[in-house]
Amino acid sequence: MLRQTTDKLSASNSLHGLFHEHRDGDPLPSGPVLAEIIELCRAIIFPGFYGKSTLSSETLPYHIGVNVERLYGLLCEQILAGLCFGCACCDKGEDICTEKAQKIAAEFISRLPELRAVLATDVEAAYNGDPAAESYGEIISCYPIIKAITNYRIAHQLLQLGVPLIPRIITEMAHSETGIDIHPAASIGHHFTIDHGTGVVIGATCIIGNNVKLYQGVTLGAKSFPLDENGNPIKGIPRHPILEDNVIVYSNATVLGRITLAEGTVIGGNLWVTESTKPGEHLVQARKRISE
Repeated sequence: MLRQTTDKLSASNSLHGLFHEHRDGDPLPSGPVLAEIIELCRAIIFPGFYGKSTLSSETLPYHIGVNVERLYGLLCEQILAGLCFGCACCDKGEDICTEKAQKIAAEFISRLPELRAVLATDVEAAYNGDPAAESYGEIISCYPIIKAITNYRIAHQLLQLGVPLIPRIITEMAHSETGIDIHPAASIGHHFTIDHGTGVVIGATCIIGNNVKLYQGVTLGAKSFPLDENGNPIKGIPRHPILEDNVIVYSNATVLGRITLAEGTVIGGNLWVTESTKPGEHLVQARKRISE
């Protein structure tokens, strides 16, 4: 019986799309190594809050230098793994992808100062948007949005640099850690924050402007999936909302389809929104008073 079960589990007709055949010499993406990459990035961007805590202004350049060097080595390895995953050009002895991985890793690291600058605006937005927050340090150390948005901004840069697979793994790591699901292909401006965070979903083709605030349970999703002649969903088309600057979406609201929430729009909690709004528009649930 065990032999028969083994044969059934090994049958090629049961493995379509479910089996990645490894080629000798090809690296595979590593979850633990990617987790170390994220921790190194967090330690570089927020020194003293992540990584080695006993830092001073005198020792900071040394520790950042060590972390950057370590980060470069790990990035080269994992970016190569992403490039080789399902790539026919990565035969053993082929160095094209290795050189490409090194260039991408160096370019990504060169963008870390810009990445820190935009993440600083996210910290500021979270602090200014929460009366309970007592310091930037509390925001960086405790708030799930900072962990999630850091992973997203790292993954988004890698995706823009042409790295496959790895960006999605990085954002799904944040999803598991925080309950916030942001696709790495989404576009998000500066001063972005999510209050509480749990249950937020931001789809791949979302475009989010500056100074946007979401609350827990918000979904920025697709209304429907157009099908091709074979009945399969058509991929790669814009299908998620656009949120312009200064938009607020309150808890458990669902915003679906390629619609635009115009500048200054406020969406009340628990609403289902499938039509575009006008600038400054406030949408709330209608109230009915029941007389005794």
